[in-house]
Amino acid sequence: MADVLIGLVGAGIGQSHSPLLHQREADRHGIRLLYTTIDSHTRGLHAGDLPDLLRWARTLGYRGLNVTHPFKQQIIDCLDDLSAEARLLGAVNTVVFDDQSTKGHNTDGYGFRTSFAEHFPSVARDHVVQLGAGGAGAAVAHAMLVLGARHLTVVDLDPDRAAALARTLTARFGAGRVTTGAPADQSDLLATADGVINATPTGMDHHPGSPVAVTDLRPGLWVADLVYRPTDTALLQAARAAGAPTLPGAPMSVHQAVAAFALFTGRPADPAAMLAHSAELLRTGG
Repeated sequence: MADVLIGLVGAGIGQSHSPLLHQREADRHGIRLLYTTIDSHTRGLHAGDLPDLLRWARTLGYRGLNVTHPFKQQIIDCLDDLSAEARLLGAVNTVVFDDQSTKGHNTDGYGFRTSFAEHFPSVARDHVVQLGAGGAGAAVAHAMLVLGARHLTVVDLDPDRAAALARTLTARFGAGRVTTGAPADQSDLLATADGVINATPTGMDHHPGSPVAVTDLRPGLWVADLVYRPTDTALLQAARAAGAPTLPGAPMSVHQAVAAFALFTGRPADPAAMLAHSAELLRTGG
């Protein structure tokens, strides 16, 4: 296989372990892979720059790009085609260059479904509250309904974004399974929920804090946090202290990378090996 050049575009991605994760897996396959980061914060890039970025990436020989916050939804209008799941979700986290076209995919849903099924196979899911309706949130909300959540309440600081996601999911799963909630009502919603998912940036190194009040956490409320760096977020620490079952973001991050690696290279990745490498990177700060 020819050398593979891929990259990651997003904000505040300097500490992402995606480059080393993909490169280590490529080494196991005997593939020469170079993974670069394109940080919009340090390079002063905005959504309006995405068409030029895609054009230059293709010109420079990139096989594709991973896409993260805040561009997962904004990049859609710049692409020639979308996979069925990306079209349904209205969010893209993987772009593959093929001949003269650009196709967007979404592997976040696969990553969350796989992680949740492995770590939370038997938790209650009659009512789940999800915080955040952005690009990752759209994929995770869809995945949670596929995983059997009877009712999902989406809470977002932008009510229009939450409502749009609820409409999309209702069209797919039917009436009555998805509603929206106001941030002001979050405590009341969590009081009767089986689980809560943090799909906001809160908890990341550059967005410190927790999106859930300590007083809202309890043993009967499982907590899933999509943030994987830091590995042990303020939310996860508080949830454990309250006796709540927790699911960190690293496994989802790895499983979405497993699917993205296959799209970039045409080779199946080894999930166990990538999970082990991810744990090593996060432990050593790689």
